[in-house]
Amino acid sequence: MTIDTAPYFNVADPTFSMQSAQVREARERSWYARTSYGIAVLRYSEVSRLLKDRRLRQGSWAWPQHHGIASGPFADWWKGMILNLEGEDHHRLRRLLNPAFSPKLIGGLVPRFQALANELVDVFHSSGECEFVSQFAEPYAARVIAIMLGIPEEEWRTIAAWSSEIGLALGVTVAEDLPRIEAALQGLYGYADALIADRRANPRDDFVTRLVEAEREGERLNHEELRNSLVLLVFGGMDTTRNQLGLAMQTFMCHPDQWRLLAERPDLGSKAVEEVMRVNPTVTWVTREALEDFTFEGLDIDQGTTVHLYSGSSGTDPRAMSDPAFDLLSDQPPHFGFGGGVHHCLGHFVARSDMSQALPLLARRLRDPQIADEASWLPDSGNTGPVTLPLRFTPGD
Repeated sequence: MTIDTAPYFNVADPTFSMQSAQVREARERSWYARTSYGIAVLRYSEVSRLLKDRRLRQGSWAWPQHHGIASGPFADWWKGMILNLEGEDHHRLRRLLNPAFSPKLIGGLVPRFQALANELVDVFHSSGECEFVSQFAEPYAARVIAIMLGIPEEEWRTIAAWSSEIGLALGVTVAEDLPRIEAALQGLYGYADALIADRRANPRDDFVTRLVEAEREGERLNHEELRNSLVLLVFGGMDTTRNQLGLAMQTFMCHPDQWRLLAERPDLGSKAVEEVMRVNPTVTWVTREALEDFTFEGLDIDQGTTVHLYSGSSGTDPRAMSDPAFDLLSDQPPHFGFGGGVHHCLGHFVARSDMSQALPLLARRLRDPQIADEASWLPDSGNTGPVTLPLRFTPGD
């Protein structure tokens, strides 16, 4: 196999699907494919090794440039957020942000997550039908963020609307969506500025105050770093949790025996999150960029090459697991839905906590769910998930 004969994916085409037979067939032919952005890595072993390879840096920083976006509010924010920093700049921000994501802080919020999930289901439970995204996934994800930040939960619609618009930046239609993205970014900037000013004047025992007061070895976050971090938390936490919950419903509807098992075994909530993210992740690839020319598994990779590490394809690679089928009782290797290496997602514990509470409750109360009408979806590359997901179900306990 040479670079010229490797499979090719036009991932810039909104109709391209990461779950397609094309991807699975390519994985059987080769550990990599060519794409309209660079190299796609398809198999588990190669993804695992490249995630930790120091010859690669975080590659998402170049995403706007791939689409001709070189300047402006979105390009400036994208360049400055922790996701796209490297070296000491990245280590410094991570050291200062880490304490705010402490398991103790998040663990103390679990009863509120459970109460919130029940409250949302109560609204539509007796009818036996719902539009899952707007009636559960979106308000749940947004209100979890509001609870974390210590802001009024009734403001969830405002931050959800901004987050959804900013989330368009992660799709292949980012250039045409840029005006909407930048308008939402300015709105969330103003919201973050007001939060920071309030917590400086009136500190509380909450996440924002922890960020404002974060200090290590005499260093603190400056205002721009605080604002960028809050915007990333709000948009990232809301957008990815909403999408992943929708993808979880899609996955479980294809495996009704596993949905019934989860209803009977709520202790499998954490495993449900891991399994869904292994086979059907909202973050469909992790991006890296080559810092130098090097050869990997016989492939010459030039400096500057974008390398997409496919989380879904690698998570179902039969070379890495004896049976890659979706199974809550299986023992599978770790997935890459939260990235890996030094850029492993800071907010992974938040996402794992809120989804592991929601899914068993949904399994118990929404029995035998089925799609009631035509669902609509984001493009199945970059970050994906349902836009609308109408469901019918039998009301459970």
